[in-house]
Amino acid sequence: MMDLSSLTAGTELPPLHIGRITRRDLALFAGGSGDHQPVHIDIDAAHARGRQDVIAHGMISMAYLGRYLASLFPQERLRSFKCRFVAVTPVNAEPVCTGTVQSVEDGRATIALRVTLADGTVTTQGEAMVSLA
Repeated sequence: MMDLSSLTAGTELPPLHIGRITRRDLALFAGGSGDHQPVHIDIDAAHARGRQDVIAHGMISMAYLGRYLASLFPQERLRSFKCRFVAVTPVNAEPVCTGTVQSVEDGRATIALRVTLADGTVTTQGEAMVSLA
């Protein structure tokens, strides 16, 4: 957990390396989330959409950011959390979650969040607000 008293604007939070996203991960996420869109689990459907292979669900990246936040801050301190999906995550990618404190005011820290792939592609951008008191 982060020392909340040490957060200042510009603080870079330690990264969370997710590891390789496998077909098994996508199948399990589809089952757990109910999102069985074929482009996420069926290579023929992915080919029909012009993709070389299946792609990860956008919401799996948001789930990874949720795990990231929960590893850094007590869950009861989380006040808001939102994401925007800006690029696809291919199967076998190894995402990394990162965060930067944007501001600290009125007892709250605003955190800019990102999920980035090894080639530098940012797939997900987000923001969270954390209570410091």
